[in-house]
Amino acid sequence: MTKTIELIFDFVSPNAYLIWSPLRALADKYGATIAVTPAFLGGMHKLTGNAPPFVRDADVKGKNDYAMLEMNRFIKKHGLTKFKMNPKFPFNTITLQRMLVALDPEKRSGFIDTLLPAIWEQGLDVTDGDTLAKILHNGGFEGQDLPERTQDPAVKQALIDNTEKAVERGAFGIPTMFVDGEIYFGKERLGQIEEQLSS
Repeated sequence: MTKTIELIFDFVSPNAYLIWSPLRALADKYGATIAVTPAFLGGMHKLTGNAPPFVRDADVKGKNDYAMLEMNRFIKKHGLTKFKMNPKFPFNTITLQRMLVALDPEKRSGFIDTLLPAIWEQGLDVTDGDTLAKILHNGGFEGQDLPERTQDPAVKQALIDNTEKAVERGAFGIPTMFVDGEIYFGKERLGQIEEQLSS
C-alpha cells in the first residue's frame, strides 16, 4: 500500500525550500506520495505562541549561530548550493498560500517548483504584483485566475481552516510532516521519516 507524506507548507519558511527536494527524493525512493497542505505560518505562530527562531532565540548566546551551522551542513549534504536568503525575508505569503489552496491538489507541486527557486535562489520579491505575475507566466500558471481566486471567501476560509486544523493536530511551525498519523517537525527529521516509510 502506497504511503502518503502530508506536508504542511508555507513559502515563507527557508526550511520549506530546503526540505522540498530531499523529501521528494525520499518519497520517490519508497514509492510514497506527497500531499501538500497549505497553511499560514503567521497564523500558526499566533495560535501557538511560537515565533521565528532567529527572533525567538536572538538573546540565547550561540543558538542562532549553531542553527546556521546546521543549516549549512544540511545544504552541503543535499547539494542545495543555489539557496540564498531572500532579501525581503520575512515576507507576507498570504497571497501565495491562498493561490496554493485555490489550485487543484495535483497542481500544487508544480506551483511550488515554480515559486521556490524564484524566492530562495533568485531572491525575487513575490510580494510585488508585477514580479509575481512574471513568475506565474514563466511557470505556466497564468490564465488560471489565481490572483482573483485569492479573494474568494471560500479560498480564504480554507486556508484558515487548514492552519487551525494543523495546529489542532500538533503543528507549530514549517515544515511539519505527517506519516501514518505520526507528526514530524523540521528538515532534520528526514531520517525518522525514512524509518517510518520503510517499516
